[in-house]
Amino acid sequence: MSKKPSKGGAPNLDMTPMVDLAFLLVTFFMLTASFRMAEPVTVDPPSSIGEVDLPDNHIIVTIDNSGRAFFGISNTSAKMNALREMGKKYNVEFTDLQIVKFSGLPSIGVDIKDLPRYIDAKEDERTNFQPQKGVPLDTVTPNNQLKDWIAIGGREAVKMYNQAKEDAAAKNQEFKAEKPRYAIKADGKTKYIYVKDVVKTFTDLKVYQFNMITSLEGGGTVIEPKK
Repeated sequence: MSKKPSKGGAPNLDMTPMVDLAFLLVTFFMLTASFRMAEPVTVDPPSSIGEVDLPDNHIIVTIDNSGRAFFGISNTSAKMNALREMGKKYNVEFTDLQIVKFSGLPSIGVDIKDLPRYIDAKEDERTNFQPQKGVPLDTVTPNNQLKDWIAIGGREAVKMYNQAKEDAAAKNQEFKAEKPRYAIKADGKTKYIYVKDVVKTFTDLKVYQFNMITSLEGGGTVIEPKK
């Protein structure tokens, strides 16, 4: 008995749904992605052999080779709350839009009285923003804005951490986040006196444990000093 030959040709696969899905995924990621703004200062930290990663939840002070101090908080909610509190303390008003824009800035290095103008500036204008002398850090006079940023920012970061922990417990969810950690990132050519002033600011606030960020071939690292 002879086999009846097949009348059909090669199987045909309609790729239209796959193409539509690919475009939907691309559109989704474009709409939901948050683009990181450029840092206002670039530093080249000294190298080390440490391999301890800095956690996502941190408060960081960056010091460039001229001694300017830049302050940043990784938690956006804590960052916005800190700005509100700093505005009240120094009698500087910020609009809701400015507060939202501030949450997207990696760090700032200006006097708080110049901060509204800095926030409103375009991203390419912030690089050459004047005056950008760093966050005021005077360990002798009361104008130690960096100390207030660290105190208020740290308090707000801890508050957000505790709130997230309580929310996870209420929902019986596992909570793996780390407590906020403090860090200093200084350029390899920064004079020791500038780093010493920042360390003194931390210790005046009774913050005795923080991370020193260094560079390592293949990525950034930190070394944890002992208490």
